[in-house]
Amino acid sequence: MAIHLPDYFKCPISLEIMSDPVILSSGHTFDRSSIQRWLDAGHRTCPITKLPLSDNSSLVPNHALRSLISNYTLLSPLHQKISQPQTLISTLTSQSSTADSKTESLRQLTRLSKRDSAFRRRLADSGAVSAVLSCVDSGEPALQEKALSLLLNLSLDDDNKVGLVAEGVIARVVAVLRRGASPDCRALAATVITSLAVVEVNKATIGAYPEAMEALVAILRDGKGRERKEAATALYAVCSFPDNRRRAVDCGAVPILLRNVDSGLERGVEVIGVLAKCKEGREQMEGYDGCVKILARVLRDGSSRGIQYALLALNSLCFYSQEMVLIALEEGVLEIAVGLLEDDNEKVRRNSSNLIRVLRGNHNRLS
Repeated sequence: MAIHLPDYFKCPISLEIMSDPVILSSGHTFDRSSIQRWLDAGHRTCPITKLPLSDNSSLVPNHALRSLISNYTLLSPLHQKISQPQTLISTLTSQSSTADSKTESLRQLTRLSKRDSAFRRRLADSGAVSAVLSCVDSGEPALQEKALSLLLNLSLDDDNKVGLVAEGVIARVVAVLRRGASPDCRALAATVITSLAVVEVNKATIGAYPEAMEALVAILRDGKGRERKEAATALYAVCSFPDNRRRAVDCGAVPILLRNVDSGLERGVEVIGVLAKCKEGREQMEGYDGCVKILARVLRDGSSRGIQYALLALNSLCFYSQEMVLIALEEGVLEIAVGLLEDDNEKVRRNSSNLIRVLRGNHNRLS
């Protein structure tokens, strides 16, 4: 007989059992991934009370509830029934298995692996990855999506990240980025790239992989909504490795990112802030008509994180180019930066101060 899990174990947003419960400043608890998506979408209210949140609203881990959920679900007959993955893996590898049965096996494995790092390690060591990759190759939307979700869970542990790359995950994920069965699959593939890129050696491997950077940039050019946002996040993660910045620029990332930022994809300005650190990136930005105007608009209207990276980009551009200084002054960047010296965010204040020094110093030399 199945144990009924209490309703307060479920995230109020996703309505699924929480794997990483966190407390919002409003006092309500949500699963971290769900509330982070809510905040990343620009919402500044509590989803339950609808009341405004503070600008520096933090997510506090709810350790007591997490422990309670973990202990409770470990006693569940469902957990006991499928805690050994071999039967489910056999379903994935069997030629006689239907797509529906494979999808269900992946769903169960994904649910278990989401909240159990020990289970993820056993799953990675059991030979399951090759079977999951075959499902990624299937091209069938539901099967591909569930397989990517399981790969994403397996990549949560640093110990698994390098091993997954060694088993050929990047090739499969890049193929999905280029020809995924659905926008959701392409978004998930980009998220897998982001997760794998946490490990430094993987950043180099991903950047050097044929068509990886091109595929991410192509999604930024042609994709929609969530897939563009996840592609920008992946590009940011990969381009924290210096050698990958030039690769991204060579793929035409700069004008595509600036168009995305101009149309409201603020995540793109984070990548612009990183690409401005390399000479090739700055040259592309200097040659893009309206680049400074777009960044100035982020300074006026963007989120705290967006403002931080717009300041970084402008710092780099104006430090190396007096022409950019003149354009920035014409766009009122100096006045905006002075106003940001009173911002609550310490990084914004520091970056504003640096930009003011660059603008005034270069302007004085021009005068």
